[in-house]
Amino acid sequence: MRKKETSHMGIFDRLSLEGKRLFITGGSRGLGKEIALAIADAGADVVLVARDRTSLEATAQEIRTLGRDARTYVADVGNPAACEAVCQQALEETGDFDILVNNVGGRRANVPVEDMPIAQWKELVDLNLTSTFVCSKVIGGAMIRRGQGGRVINLASINALVAGRGITGRHYETAKAGVLMLTRSLATDWAPHGITVNAICPGIFATDPNKAWAEKHPEIIEAYERNIPMGKLGEPEDLGPLAVYLASDAARYMTGSALVIDGGYTCW
Repeated sequence: MRKKETSHMGIFDRLSLEGKRLFITGGSRGLGKEIALAIADAGADVVLVARDRTSLEATAQEIRTLGRDARTYVADVGNPAACEAVCQQALEETGDFDILVNNVGGRRANVPVEDMPIAQWKELVDLNLTSTFVCSKVIGGAMIRRGQGGRVINLASINALVAGRGITGRHYETAKAGVLMLTRSLATDWAPHGITVNAICPGIFATDPNKAWAEKHPEIIEAYERNIPMGKLGEPEDLGPLAVYLASDAARYMTGSALVIDGGYTCW
């Protein structure tokens, strides 16, 4: 009897991002850089958006050494008007995107709620939440119109789930919780279009800002490490493989999920 032919794809084929194009905010350094490099290593071309031209070009050059195309745009996506403009410009100059990573964000201010000026609150919520909305609206909207599906990955935080210890500035927890709910809502809205929307919730990683914070406030970082079952901060490159998975065909049935990567911090 003749064997039935199958169209089975190998697991590494399903993880390949050959022929795909990524748009990532805050992609020039830290977690965003590692995500961009990992997705490029899996085969995708990349458009990087960040504020600093020098670090943008340095990361773009690393991507090019992997044999992928890399384009850069200097913009402050924490400014909603500038964010919308750079998204539109990238679409017009580069074409549609298959993968959107909303990575930009940060606490930036350690100011108690009772002391925080309203203008500062709005500015930081725009950075951490409104930027995700605007990029999703413009880049994700283009995915819908193209009709070929897509992948949206939002960087939330474990602080979308638990309050940070020994630190104030609760704009961050509030905005990241908003990112999580926006992720779930868009996942339901965009599933009929073949677009998955998922969130990554990192714990504390050894990024340059956190290393600088550790020098100024070593007691806070040491307290964090004591409360991480694995006993240390995460390394930025540990985030890349997770992003590749979410961007790939291997994750085609996962949407609306929040994947925690924190060394076990939120288990206790």
